[in-house]
Amino acid sequence: MSRRCGCVAIVGRPNVGKSTLLNYLVGQKLSITSRKPQTTRDRVIGIHTEGDTQMVFVDTPGMHKAEGRAINRYMNREAMAALNGVDVVLMVVEAPRWTEADDAVLSVIKHAGCPVILVLNKIDKMADKSQLLPFIASVQSRHEFRDIVPVSALKATQLDRLLECVTPLLPESEFWYPEDQVTDRSERFLVAEIIREKIMRQLGEEIPYRIAVGIDRFVQEGAVTHIDATIYVERAGQKAIVIGDKGQRLKQIGEDARADIERMLDGRVMLGLWVKVRSGWSDDERILRSLGYDNRE
Repeated sequence: MSRRCGCVAIVGRPNVGKSTLLNYLVGQKLSITSRKPQTTRDRVIGIHTEGDTQMVFVDTPGMHKAEGRAINRYMNREAMAALNGVDVVLMVVEAPRWTEADDAVLSVIKHAGCPVILVLNKIDKMADKSQLLPFIASVQSRHEFRDIVPVSALKATQLDRLLECVTPLLPESEFWYPEDQVTDRSERFLVAEIIREKIMRQLGEEIPYRIAVGIDRFVQEGAVTHIDATIYVERAGQKAIVIGDKGQRLKQIGEDARADIERMLDGRVMLGLWVKVRSGWSDDERILRSLGYDNRE
C-alpha cells in the first residue's frame, strides 16, 4: 500500500481545546494547556505516525477578532500562516456553542481552499447530551464541512474516529519525518513552554498574559541537564506576585516544571529560575523578536 502524509492545521478561537487535542493525537505533551484563553502563542508541530500514514499536525494560537497588542498580532499571524499549504483543516469549536468568534475563524478558513473537518470538542462537559444532534444540524449549513466529529480531547473520546476521517484526505506521499519523531520543536522551546504553563497554572487570574520565558543556559553535564531560565514580567508588582511570599511560589513553579522537564528529557535536571521586569515587552515588536517570537528554535 502507498503511504500518505500531509499537513493538518488545528484552528479555532481561543480556549476551545486545540492544544489538548494535539497532545492526545500525538501521544505526548507538546502544547501547554490551561483554562485560560491565549495560552498557545506559537505554532507547534506534532507528528502522528501510524501504519502507512503520517499526519503533521500544526497547533495554532487562538484567532482574535481584535488584534490589540503586538503579542496578539503575532499570534494572529502565526494562526493564519499555519493555513498556508495545508491539506486538511480541523476547525475546533466548543459544543454546543457557536459564537461570533467562530464565524470569524470560519471566514479565514474558507480561504484555505482545502477540506475542513468540524471538531465539536468538550462533549464530556455537556450537561444535556440531547443538545448535540440539534447543534450538529444547526452548524451543517455554515460550510460544506467534509465531516463533523464530536469529541472530547480531554477524555480521548472519538479521537480514533477523527483520525479515520483525516487519513483519506491526505495526499499519497513518503513520510516527511522519521517514524519515531513527534515534533520539530527544540528541547529548549519545549522547556520554556513547560515553565510558562506552570506559571499560568500557579497564578490563576492574578497576572494575565504579560509573562514570557527565555532560556539562558541549557547544558548537559554528565547525567544532569543544567537549565537556567528567566521569567519576564512587565511591572515590579508582577515580579513580586511570581516570586511569592519568601520565594515560595517561584520555588513551587520550579519544582512542578522540573518534574515535567525530567520526564520529557528522561534524566535529572537542575533548574534555575529568575524573574526580571521588562516593561512593555508584550506590545513591543523589537522585544518580542529578542524573546524569540519571530524565530523560535
